[in-house]
Amino acid sequence: MEDKKYRLSGEPSLAIPTADVDMLLSSGEGTATLLYLYALRNGGDFTADGAASALKRTGAEIEKAIARLCEMGLFRMGEAKRALPLPADELPEYTAEDIASRTGENGEFKAIVDETQRIMGHMLTGADLKILFGIYDYLRLPAEVILLLINHCVEQTHEHLGPGKFPSMRTIEKEAYVWYNRELLTLERAEEYLIRRKARSGAMNDVKRLLQINGRNFSSTERKYAESWLDMGFDLEAIALAYDKTVIKTGGLTWKYMDSILQSWHSKNLHTSEEIMRGDIQVKNGRPSVQGSRLPPPSGKPRDDTELLKKLLSQSKND
Repeated sequence: MEDKKYRLSGEPSLAIPTADVDMLLSSGEGTATLLYLYALRNGGDFTADGAASALKRTGAEIEKAIARLCEMGLFRMGEAKRALPLPADELPEYTAEDIASRTGENGEFKAIVDETQRIMGHMLTGADLKILFGIYDYLRLPAEVILLLINHCVEQTHEHLGPGKFPSMRTIEKEAYVWYNRELLTLERAEEYLIRRKARSGAMNDVKRLLQINGRNFSSTERKYAESWLDMGFDLEAIALAYDKTVIKTGGLTWKYMDSILQSWHSKNLHTSEEIMRGDIQVKNGRPSVQGSRLPPPSGKPRDDTELLKKLLSQSKND
């Protein structure tokens, strides 16, 4: 195996971006996640041989993990130095004259301002214009990427705070730094990133409907539970089965109890409804081996929960 050097695509830091964590957890790639942390701990630079030795993995496993992380946009191959200039934590202080002068030279920024005001539904203040110009001039995000970024921030704010709310330009600035550090500098890469985020958001909404949570968002604790179940690899039918068992046992949605059921199944590598129902009673070496949380009914036949699952899932979709 050729001993190439690799580097994190983002700025080395032991504070892991939430978006990176989401992608790593949803990928289910254990070696890739370890490799990401190893690279982060080593300042962003590492060699494949060194990683294989430190993580006790084969060269082939490390190469596969590298390829996966490159696909996810978390790693890139290349020179040791970053291809893009690393921006300061805060944008430069622009004056109104600076912005007016640069805008007069190029009509692109004026077009960005006009479209941003249309999206946000109000005129931008002087402070807002300085931030927007910094994203355009200092971070050098392309115009189409900036507008996609703003639309994304507006959608996120509507989802969490309601349709009448809009993000501040400071919020948009923070997200712009995330996109810059992830090198989302083309429309294609930015759109791919948002598709991955929306897939996770859609899965979370499915869980919320299943649990009959209506008219509100998850609380922070509820969100951690739901995300952990998806991260462990449970499909919606398996979560529905755990919910049914929880309601029958406790009379309602008891998060800690439901989590204990799913944790138990996860420890036995049972993540789909079919695996769970088969795993309740398995014959191993000619002897019955209990792997689930319940014993077989007196008939000796495992209970068929198929119809129950269909009914529960149908109800959640109709709510």
